[in-house]
Amino acid sequence: MNIPIALNVNGKAVQASVDPRMLLVQLLREQLHLTGTHVGCDTAHCGACTVHLNGRAVKACSMLALQAQGGSVTTIEGLAGGGGKDGTDLHPMQTAFRECHGLQCGFCTPGMVMASVQLLKDNPNASEQQIREGLEGNICRCTGYHNIVRAIQSCQRAAATA
Repeated sequence: MNIPIALNVNGKAVQASVDPRMLLVQLLREQLHLTGTHVGCDTAHCGACTVHLNGRAVKACSMLALQAQGGSVTTIEGLAGGGGKDGTDLHPMQTAFRECHGLQCGFCTPGMVMASVQLLKDNPNASEQQIREGLEGNICRCTGYHNIVRAIQSCQRAAATA
């Protein structure tokens, strides 16, 4: 038995019919075709599925789609808001990741970026140690985190001078 759901995704009203057991990540990827939100572990350990729900970072593989009913979801596709393909309308965190080489294979990048935006929202003056601790729960198997931390610090500096 499917249940109707209504929510806002990346600034657009969305209505869908979901199985009560459907995870938010499944709704985003399979019904809404927003495949930037990745499924890495299905246990909320890797963070590849991180999105923002009502302005807070959440792991979309650990919550039911029905829990987002009436809420506002922002995925990596909606973070910058413009949706352009030439890279000129990226969110500052996305730009910092690109400029500081904070990615390699890219699989973890959407979740890392979403978690990093939340991290600086919560603590705009985070130290390097606080950034590293703030990334706990987001796993990258490629970069060793050094360039990811540099990207967050770069975004942090840019925001401070803006």
